[in-house]
Amino acid sequence: MHSNAGLPPGILGHHFSSLARQNEAMRLGMWLFLATEVLLFAGLFTGYTVYRFQFPEAFAECSRHLELTLGTVNTLVLITSSLTVALAIHYARTDQPRAAAICLVITLLFALSFLGIKAVEYAEHFHERSLPGKYYAYEAVKIPGAAMFFSVYFLMTGLHGLHVIAGMSVLSWILRRTLQGRYSSQYYTGLELGGLYWHLVDLIWIFLYPLLYLI
Repeated sequence: MHSNAGLPPGILGHHFSSLARQNEAMRLGMWLFLATEVLLFAGLFTGYTVYRFQFPEAFAECSRHLELTLGTVNTLVLITSSLTVALAIHYARTDQPRAAAICLVITLLFALSFLGIKAVEYAEHFHERSLPGKYYAYEAVKIPGAAMFFSVYFLMTGLHGLHVIAGMSVLSWILRRTLQGRYSSQYYTGLELGGLYWHLVDLIWIFLYPLLYLI
């Protein structure tokens, strides 16, 4: 159990009797929040499954026209960013705030790279008119269900992209607090929970990648 003595001001909330109780409450709150995120994407995965079985040929053909190389690079980028977040937590726990901050900066750069690569993919889709629903006019694939594939593709990758942006906002705030010396071996829960959210964002992409690019 961590001692409350020597903590920077503002770490322990006035309504908590100890840091240990506060940490338990924070972790419980984060896991409940992550559970709602899992439920959200579980609904999308269910919808994907239904339409995948309804239009198997269209989904397979459209998948072949996605940029597999860019999708693979983005997967490697996110997996590596999970490593740098884990390293940031490790360095904070071992009282190395400078190293922790560097790892967070690297993570944010990876996140920007992911969004940049995704923007290149989206630009190509707009150029080809491989767009969702009634806006679909891609000449290379005219199979019934192709428009539905790109509807699902844009919905799932777009929502994931929003989560990446949210994760970047959280990590930027955590980076600021790290530079202020708020995290140490005595207290690093905020950084730990931010990293947990980022791991979820990465995990969701690891499911999206094979479903959309490798089917």
